[in-house]
Amino acid sequence: MPVTVSPLSEVHPRAQLGQDVTIGPFCVVGPNATIGEGTSLDSHVTIVGHTTIGCRNRFYPNAVIGAEPQDISFRDSGTRLEIGDDNIFREGVTVNRAAEKEDHTTRIGNGNMLMSNAHVAHNCRVFDGTILVNGVLLGGHVHVHDGAIVSGNTCVHHFTTLGKLSFVSGGARVVTDVPPFMMGAGCDHFEVKTVNVVGMRRRGISESSIALIKRAYRLIYRKHKSLQALYETFEEELDGVIPYELSTLLTFLEQTRRGKLGRAREIYRDAPATDEKTGTYRRAA
Repeated sequence: MPVTVSPLSEVHPRAQLGQDVTIGPFCVVGPNATIGEGTSLDSHVTIVGHTTIGCRNRFYPNAVIGAEPQDISFRDSGTRLEIGDDNIFREGVTVNRAAEKEDHTTRIGNGNMLMSNAHVAHNCRVFDGTILVNGVLLGGHVHVHDGAIVSGNTCVHHFTTLGKLSFVSGGARVVTDVPPFMMGAGCDHFEVKTVNVVGMRRRGISESSIALIKRAYRLIYRKHKSLQALYETFEEELDGVIPYELSTLLTFLEQTRRGKLGRAREIYRDAPATDEKTGTYRRAA
């Protein structure tokens, strides 16, 4: 299918456009943009910087994608923004390319929905299948793992991680990591409230795994057991065979414990630019 570009838009001749790309009126596409097959820009969309966009994405009016990071240390270098496939960017969404930190790249994966006026700051990573509801603000270096849902007008502190299938209530001020499969809320004092059972069931997670996550929640947040006690309890009861979901939760909690200020990724604040390594389940030290 041919590329369709409105004569009312400005597309730089060096921009790379895949097949069946549609660009509506009053859009601006910069020279370092690459836009994948089947992606559409409705109108008044701006795509600038070293920005690579995958296939079948849709950008609604007034989205600004790949603009400079709002970081006073930025020195106008060729940092990047990488976006995967099948994402939806609603009206007024802003996604900044990275500052010269970590691996110099802001990343958005596949199948995400960013609702109106959501903001993704520099060096963030939004994984797959997430939903950022209207007015969500992600500070720099935030990671949002697969399937997480962040409700409207929530502010997420920089270097915070939202775990897999976590759920954050509307209007929250998130300043610490939110573990996988957990639900949190709070404007003045954010805290984990319960297990995201509905979200886990929707993803086809077994009832036995859900029961283990619920038990882990009670031990941590109701009985205030230490992480070491959790490891010992589950390793003994399960003969050392830890199901995937429980392993994901325990690994996440261990990484947060090893971080600073309740945020695992806080240790990267002053680190040299590099790719971080992911952790795996192991017994606590």
